[in-house]
Amino acid sequence: MEPNFQTSFIPKKPIVNERATSPRPVGIFLVASLFILVTVIVATVGLYFYKGIVAKNIADMENTLTLAKNRFEPSKIAELQVLDKRLNASTEILSKHITVTPIFVSLQDLTMKSVRYTKFSYTLSDDQNATVDVKMSGIAIGYRSIALQSDLFTQNKNLIDPVFSNLTLDNSGNVLFDLEFSVDPNFVNYKQNLLTQTQS
Repeated sequence: MEPNFQTSFIPKKPIVNERATSPRPVGIFLVASLFILVTVIVATVGLYFYKGIVAKNIADMENTLTLAKNRFEPSKIAELQVLDKRLNASTEILSKHITVTPIFVSLQDLTMKSVRYTKFSYTLSDDQNATVDVKMSGIAIGYRSIALQSDLFTQNKNLIDPVFSNLTLDNSGNVLFDLEFSVDPNFVNYKQNLLTQTQS
């Protein structure tokens, strides 16, 4: 008798053993690594675009600067610079320039009718204050005239330390004398005198 074989193509047991799988926990290092990777990628892309924006801004600013430079005339700027140098030089020369006219005006106001001057000279010192030293010679009618004239000189604050010396009589009985004094530098400064004249 033939054996009774039951043939079925559907397996009764699974071919592969099923394992109970539970999800593996994700490590903190993996999360941190992914965060750093994403941050680096975003920063790199951001820097790339930022570099492009900065390069474009620089090019725009250079164009704007070139246009601004072209609006000003370079020849006019050079001419103004030369003018500025000339003005500075003239201001410096003017500030050091002296005028002796105020000395003559003061002498005219101070000198008595009995005194006259025969010689006048002045020297300008080289120091920073640039004082003016005046030397004069003259004739007076008597010693009393010289004494009164000396008093008048001491009353003027711009004429510093007036000294009468070498008093001698001439054949006519007049007194010959020498006179020396210094002058306040601001009193003979041309710029100061100019300002004083414009204000008055």
